[in-house]
Amino acid sequence: MTDANEYDVLIIGGGPGGYVAAIRAAQLGLRTAVVEREHLGCICLNWGCIPTKALLRTSEIYGYLQHIESFGLKAQEIPFDMGAVIKRSRAVAGQLNQGVGHLLRKNKVDVIWGAATIESPGTVSVAQPGQSVDGPPVPAPKGALGPGTYRASHIIFATGARPRVLPGLEPDGDRVWTYFEALKPDSMPRSLLVVGSGAIGIEFASFYRTMGADVTVVELLPQILPVEDEEIAAHARKRFEKQGIKILTGAKVAKLEKSADGVTATIERAGIAPETITADRVLSAVGVVGNVENLGLEALGITVERGIIVTDGFGRTNVSGLYAIGDVAGAPMLAHKASHEGVVCVEAIAGSSEVHPLDKGKIPGCTYCNPQVASVGITESKAKAQGFDIRVGRFPFIGNGKAIALGEPEGLVKTVFDKRTGQLLGAHMVGAEVTELIHSFVVAMNLETTEAELMQTVFAHPTLSEVVHEGALAAYGRAIHY
Repeated sequence: MTDANEYDVLIIGGGPGGYVAAIRAAQLGLRTAVVEREHLGCICLNWGCIPTKALLRTSEIYGYLQHIESFGLKAQEIPFDMGAVIKRSRAVAGQLNQGVGHLLRKNKVDVIWGAATIESPGTVSVAQPGQSVDGPPVPAPKGALGPGTYRASHIIFATGARPRVLPGLEPDGDRVWTYFEALKPDSMPRSLLVVGSGAIGIEFASFYRTMGADVTVVELLPQILPVEDEEIAAHARKRFEKQGIKILTGAKVAKLEKSADGVTATIERAGIAPETITADRVLSAVGVVGNVENLGLEALGITVERGIIVTDGFGRTNVSGLYAIGDVAGAPMLAHKASHEGVVCVEAIAGSSEVHPLDKGKIPGCTYCNPQVASVGITESKAKAQGFDIRVGRFPFIGNGKAIALGEPEGLVKTVFDKRTGQLLGAHMVGAEVTELIHSFVVAMNLETTEAELMQTVFAHPTLSEVVHEGALAAYGRAIHY
């Protein structure tokens, strides 16, 4: 083994946690490598965040075309080409995949192509990669290093997560899908049963319903979008049902029966006789689990609880020199959390005096359905449960001139403040472009902005952002336009 095989930092996984951590480490002067076995950008860029947003953009435009006359325009019926829709989505993912490779080369980060196992602290064995999720092994990018033994003072696990599989809902790639198959269907299903109403399930339900499929969503818990504020989730549910999505909460799939024509699901709900639903396809969207297998964690004595590598606020595991970031290090399993976690981890490794532990309470969550849903901080019910004396503000989009002009007057912003200190505890939104608007609240929380400072801030008119201002004003009985 030569010095060429030795690094300061070696990261296993090239997703939004891994590649961002690698770039930041290189910026800090650390010799860095990323081990990847399938796609640079991993699930987020290739099979998650990015291609789903490309699909949802198509469905958003198609949805507008269905009521184009409301904008004073006329058009003949516009069909769609599902193959072309999928092709565009894959092209967007491919472009960003190439972009990650460029950024790593620009920052002089080595890419090692293969499957990694930790032989001992400081030593990584890389073997030939196995089959890709979408076919045979992916060829190594130009200039990538190959299988072998590599050493590093600091090794970071950024191996991500995969779809959770429940007994009786095992995906078969044909009738029962995960998000992999939902992203590249051979044809448009006439009907779709979605099991699970988190972000993944609701986004696909929104896409397929807008494109014309009959969609039913089954959720075990009492509300859809379970991590969101109850009031916001209820508002979103009404909008989804108005669009024709059938939603069953407090329900479970007791049995699936496949046939040549589709899948018949037996649905059970407390106090209600079991019912059957037949659909062309079933999408299992019941969450994800961390990729902790076949890494050598057990032999190293790394603490793993419920499929998650246990870390402190700086990504450090219980074994010196070994770290974990992103989905494999636990909730919230979001790409932007992984990226920030990676930066915190490598800055701590580099000995930065300015690095702070990641505050998971200030990480925004976004669901890109129609209507969009976004939030940061704690919900009203959690604030009460934690003993806060609170003020709650509500402002509907119907009071916002820009929302009405856009033809998007249905929406709600909700704020939760500590009555004693004026601290913003949480902000919750449903409506047009709230996945962009939420960041005003995120910045406010990070700067420890009080209600007085928010209310004194001048927002441009006419903008959707004015709902942020009015939402703060509403908590103190000062909303102007509602």
